Parts: sequence; C-alpha cells; structure tokens
Amino acid sequence: MFVAVLDTGSFAEAARRLGVSGGQASKLISRLESDLGVQLLKRTTRALSPTEVGQAYYARLKGILEDYDALEASVRNASGAPAGRLRLSAPMSFGTIRLAPRLLDFARAFPDIQLDVSFSDRTVNLIDEGFDMAVRIGAPADSSLIARRLCAVRVVVVAAPDYLARHGVPPEPADLATRDCIIDTNFRDPENWRFHLPGGVATVPVSGRLRFSNGEATLAAAEAGLGIARVPSFIAGDALRAGRVQALFRGTEDPSHSLHAVYPAAKHLAVKVRALVDFLATCYRGEPEWDRGW
Repeated sequence: MFVAVLDTGSFAEAARRLGVSGGQASKLISRLESDLGVQLLKRTTRALSPTEVGQAYYARLKGILEDYDALEASVRNASGAPAGRLRLSAPMSFGTIRLAPRLLDFARAFPDIQLDVSFSDRTVNLIDEGFDMAVRIGAPADSSLIARRLCAVRVVVVAAPDYLARHGVPPEPADLATRDCIIDTNFRDPENWRFHLPGGVATVPVSGRLRFSNGEATLAAAEAGLGIARVPSFIAGDALRAGRVQALFRGTEDPSHSLHAVYPAAKHLAVKVRALVDFLATCYRGEPEWDRGW
C-alpha cells in the first residue's frame, strides 16, 4: 500500500488500485509507520510527499516487490497458465478501433489474466503510475523502457471523390499549401505535412478552417467533402477500402511511424506481460489488416 500511495500520489487512487477503501489505505500506512517507529509520509490538506526516510524505504521496497513479482511469475509459469492483473495503457483511437478486438481475443485465450486497460493519448509513466506495459505509436522516447516493434503505422493523405471532382486532384504535395486542409492536432507538428520524395524529404505547410484533436472526426470531415486530411491508415483503412475517400501521393508517407509494445526493463519479464506482447506480435505480424484492399 505504501508503494501504491507514492506511485499514484494519493490514498484514494492507491486504494482503488489495490481494491480497498480510502480509509483502510490510510489506516494501513499509519500502522506501518507505527510498526517502524518513523514517519514515512508528510501529509497536508492539499498533497502528500515522502519524508527522507520514506523515500529511501520506498526505493528499497520497489526492488523487493519487483523481485517478488518475478518469483511469483516464474512459479506460475512452471505450474500453469499466465495469471494475474495486467495494467495496460494504449492510445485512444488505435486502442478503441484496432486494439480492443484483439484484447478480447486475448482475454478468451488467457482466462486467468485480469485486464485493466486505460485508453488515453497521454504518455503515462509506466513505473510511477503502476502500468505493466503500454502500446504506443512512434519512436520510443524513453530509453529506460524495452520496446518491441509490432508493425508499421502509415499516415496517409485522403480526400473524398466528391471533393476531388469539384476541386481537382492536387498534382504534387506542394499544391496542398493552397488547398483546404483538415488539421488533426494530435500530430506533433499538425500544420506541417512531411513527404518522402525522390529528391528528399519535403515539408509542406498547410492550413484550413477545420481542426480536430481526433482522427475519426478529421476523417469524417474529409468524407463529407470538406477538404483534404492526413490521418493514420488504421483510422482511414475502412473508408479507403469502401471508396468513401481516396489516398493521395501514395508511396510518399513518412516511414518513421511504428506501433510498439513497451514495458519496463526488469531482470525477469512477468509471464503475463510476455504473453500479451507475444500475442500482439502475432496479431500484427506482416501487413496490418487495415492496410489491405485499397
């Protein structure tokens, strides 16, 4: 409980993680402090923080708990199927559209694993927030994490046939600077679209009256004929296959985007985490389903 309180920053969140009441969480910490004869936490009405001895105690405890988890995982692996609670973080759009169906398949295949999945575009701190692993898009930024590449993620420029009939197909990416573009603000640099051309990388500044912090909304606007959009193919794949939008400038996409499973480095990878990582690697092997047929 003490580790959970420091990981989450509150008694209430720690209690929720461990399945007890907030009052019980506070009592457990008070009992621990009484048994040790030291103050571990400084409490105020607005926040709590560890004392110096509490911080040192926490640092040692984390290693001990990780060793215990590894021991438990090795015993479970020797005695049967992977089991236990697995906390996973995943991006909102990819998670709900593409990952969730695969997680349901995983839940059926591993009935002893309890999945606790958080869909958010925020990059969570796996260790501090108590996550076992995450699924992320893009180049891994945290060198302390292990990253396993699952598949490529294409980012495509699309427009509705109706829009192209009215305004014409732009001959080259540079022409997008004068077109009505629909901006997905989830991208790191949403108003500069990158293309890999024979002469090198070209960055085209774009603008438009419609801006969404959501890929599905961006695609819907493109389908409605309101402009040209740049969205991940895992969002646009079904619309492309059905002909509701057309892909422009094929073969010029930025190749740096990939899907990764990431997890903290440890002496022994928990069996439940290994099971999910291997399962997802099998699911997304080769060309992803959303990139086929268009």
